[in-house]
Amino acid sequence: MIFTGSATALVTPFSGDGLIDEAAFCNLIDRQIQSGSSAVVVLGTTGENATITPKERSRLSAIAVEQVAGRVPLIIGTGNNSTSESIAFSVEADRLGADGLLVVGPYYNKPPQRGFKAHVAAIADATSCPIILYNVPGRTGFDASTESILEMAHEIPSVAGVKEASGDLAKVADLVQGRPEGFAVYSGDDEWTLFFLALGADGVISVVSNVLPRLMSRLVRLGLEGELKEASQVHYTLLRAMRACFLDTNPIPAKAVLAKLGYAESTLRLPLVAISAEQEEVIMSEFLTALEAEEA
Repeated sequence: MIFTGSATALVTPFSGDGLIDEAAFCNLIDRQIQSGSSAVVVLGTTGENATITPKERSRLSAIAVEQVAGRVPLIIGTGNNSTSESIAFSVEADRLGADGLLVVGPYYNKPPQRGFKAHVAAIADATSCPIILYNVPGRTGFDASTESILEMAHEIPSVAGVKEASGDLAKVADLVQGRPEGFAVYSGDDEWTLFFLALGADGVISVVSNVLPRLMSRLVRLGLEGELKEASQVHYTLLRAMRACFLDTNPIPAKAVLAKLGYAESTLRLPLVAISAEQEEVIMSEFLTALEAEEA
């Protein structure tokens, strides 16, 4: 298992001119590790990987490996809807020193289940780096079935886990019950994390922890320890902030809050655009209680 606990799907900070802010990127990584996050995920959906060039991807991956420096597992998003590109990105991430690869279900071309399995198998054949499958049908238009996920878990040795964001708790229960030893099930939606943990899952790959890493780490730790009453109290402290992260397309709200707190600029790359001042005020108000608890 690559990790148990709370991993952060890190934003990619851009400067005002749209270039990657490498200093802010390094500072965000350090803050996550110092605040107790169990792992760091870069170049995922929250990291705006769809608008990162191959050259920037290589640079960000190398910086992340160097900055994390083995303190926690580093997972790099390498999947897209082209198998050949996914293989190339995965081989490079493995070469640079990633501890795991996040491979999203192919979007737009909507393959059949057997196509997704062939896609993952081709990546696994090209690199021995552990793979976390990422099922997020709301973003991809493709929903990996329970059967497909479990078949890959049992048949492909390097398939080490799944980030499940379909919102289907029956699927989560079936995955937890049917998985082989060492295969991790992670929540891919902050608001569902407590329920995942109650069903026996292993953690979360989180958006809200970009802003509130200590609270999310505490929620997951308590859940893993079986302290569900205490975990539910942290869940309710986080709930408004969790929901605020999706008042607009992720990562727009999270970047806005990080900018208000001085950690990075809120710059996005088109077609993502900034929120209005009125929206920003609403989002900040939704974070207020959790921010106070984070610093307590």
